Amino acid sequence: MKLDQRRAPLAEAVHSFRQENVVPFTTPGHKRGRGIPGETAAWLGAEPFLNDIPVASGVDDTHMGRGVLAEAERLAADAFGAEHSFFLLNGSSVGNQSALLAVAGPGDEVIVARNFHKSMLAALILTGARPVYIRPRHNSLLDVSYGVDPHALAETLHRHPAARAVLLVSPTYFGIASDLASLAGLAHQHGLPLIVDEAWAPHFAFHPALPPTAMAGGADIGIASIHKVLSGFTQSSIMNVQGTHVSVSRLSTCLGLLQTTSPSAFVLASIDACRRQMALHGRELLGRTLRLADGAREAINRLPGLHVMGDEIAGAPDAVALDRTKLVIDLSESGISGYAADVWLRERHRITVEMSDHRRIVALLSIADDEASVGHLVNAVRELSESRCERTETRRPLPRDTAALQTESVLTPREAFFADVESVPLHQARGRLAAEVITPYPPGIPLLAPGERITREIVEYLEEGIAAGMHVTGAVDRSLSTLKVVR
Repeated sequence: MKLDQRRAPLAEAVHSFRQENVVPFTTPGHKRGRGIPGETAAWLGAEPFLNDIPVASGVDDTHMGRGVLAEAERLAADAFGAEHSFFLLNGSSVGNQSALLAVAGPGDEVIVARNFHKSMLAALILTGARPVYIRPRHNSLLDVSYGVDPHALAETLHRHPAARAVLLVSPTYFGIASDLASLAGLAHQHGLPLIVDEAWAPHFAFHPALPPTAMAGGADIGIASIHKVLSGFTQSSIMNVQGTHVSVSRLSTCLGLLQTTSPSAFVLASIDACRRQMALHGRELLGRTLRLADGAREAINRLPGLHVMGDEIAGAPDAVALDRTKLVIDLSESGISGYAADVWLRERHRITVEMSDHRRIVALLSIADDEASVGHLVNAVRELSESRCERTETRRPLPRDTAALQTESVLTPREAFFADVESVPLHQARGRLAAEVITPYPPGIPLLAPGERITREIVEYLEEGIAAGMHVTGAVDRSLSTLKVVR
């Protein structure tokens, strides 16, 4: 039976609840905003509190007998091309964690792309699974990492016949998509589920010019962040599921273990309303966004010393397509660092960008952008390019063969997390086991995960990188003067 995508059952139920003027004797305690102080209303507005209602005993009855959430999730599955969908309130992080918990347990081998989000590291700690890392190829000329090469996955699957699942990231933070159809085929040949962290791809399902979704590529689970580039509230995400390689009932149970037991109907309704918007108007809205992005890319590429990443990265088996709504602006030939550009744009033009590093900034375009907002960005970047006084020399880490930085996993992330640890000076860490994740920018892929051996090459790379201004995340000591290691 064809579903009516014009419906938005959760959003409609929130609206109906407000119209009924219910007198609640339930949570939340502010009782539709009546309990908030005046200054809170002045700072945050009173309207959000009117919509902050529970699901049970709110948009649905005490026992969830109306099935409002289930109906909204069925509509989402239809729109996203999935067999089942789950609305997520803890971002895509809880999706990654529940997905791994559903397919693996303590000691089980799982193949994990090394450009994982830190939520996947949390999933490895929670499950006790033993990761077999597969490293995306790094383009040293562009300082960007691609996806997973199907040939590399085939070799890894052959070497690890006992693996229980394959977990990948596509697209990357910079919008580079992998050949998911080939990767899913390989995983399924070995009877394994393919789980894809597609946090940056909630819009892919709604326009043919964008890369294929995880579902279209044949993956078993795809986890996308509605809030990143669509119109849902922050922390709203969706987990789409298909096929028989993952038990939907077990996945639901695992999600119930990790996700809040007090869901916000307001945030859930924003997912529902967003789904309706995209199902009805997504192609039109994204078509406009793509035209704006292409126009901005063309205009910025005409500026001296600037280049927006484009189709030059596509065509390789580990980089088959690019999300053109992301403007990855390389400033390296201009003498302006991404860090300086980030600060300059905010201070001079009140423009914030998604990310900056030693050589680039990343600007996200979404369905909310228009000629005015994109024109403001292009004009500001043009002024930045023309400005001489703001230019800064950017020292770069010495080129390094990333293959020389590979190391061995001695303990699982869970074993290292619960081990007795200590902090040692970086230069004395050689030979020790890492107790924290170390992620340098560039390239933005974890160099060290908990439980891995710290080699001489890794120490030297970090020392050279720090001297060159490389940004490192994950370490307790942000200066990286010391590292946490297993005692």
